[in-house]
Amino acid sequence: MAKSQQTFNKLEKEKKRLKKREEKRKKMEARKAEAAENGTSGIPMAYVDFNGNLTDTPPNPEDKVKVKAKNIVLGVPKKEEGDEEEVDPIHKGKVSFYDSSKGFGFIIDALDSEKYFCHVSGLIDEIAENDKVQFELEKGMKGLNAVRVKKI
Repeated sequence: MAKSQQTFNKLEKEKKRLKKREEKRKKMEARKAEAAENGTSGIPMAYVDFNGNLTDTPPNPEDKVKVKAKNIVLGVPKKEEGDEEEVDPIHKGKVSFYDSSKGFGFIIDALDSEKYFCHVSGLIDEIAENDKVQFELEKGMKGLNAVRVKKI
C-alpha cells in the first residue's frame, strides 16, 4: 500500500494559509460593516500643502500661483559669457590620518569637512598627521582623491 504524500509540515502550512485567509475575510467584513454603520466609504480626502506634506484641510485658493505656459522653459538654458562662476581648484585642509609605511592617508577639507583619500603618488611634499595642506581633487576608482598635496 502506498504511503500518503501529505507530510506533517505540509498540513501545518495548509492550516496557516487557511487561518490567514479566514482572518482576512473577517477583517474585510468588519470594514464593510463599519462603513455601512458610519456611512463613510473608503479613505477620507487628503491634500498636499506647499511643503509637500499630507494634510486633511484643502488648500487656500488665494495662495494659488498662476503660471503662463509661455514662461515655462523646457530644456537647459544656454550659458552666456560671465554666467560661469570661477571655482578655485585648490582646496585647503588638514591631514587626519597618514601612514607613511603604507603610503596613504586621509585629508579633511576645511570648507565642507569632507574626507578625501590621498596616496603617496599624489604628494608633492612629505606630510604627517595634523599638517595643514593644500590639494586638488581628482576622480579616483572609489570617489574623489586628493592629489598634488602640498604643505602650507
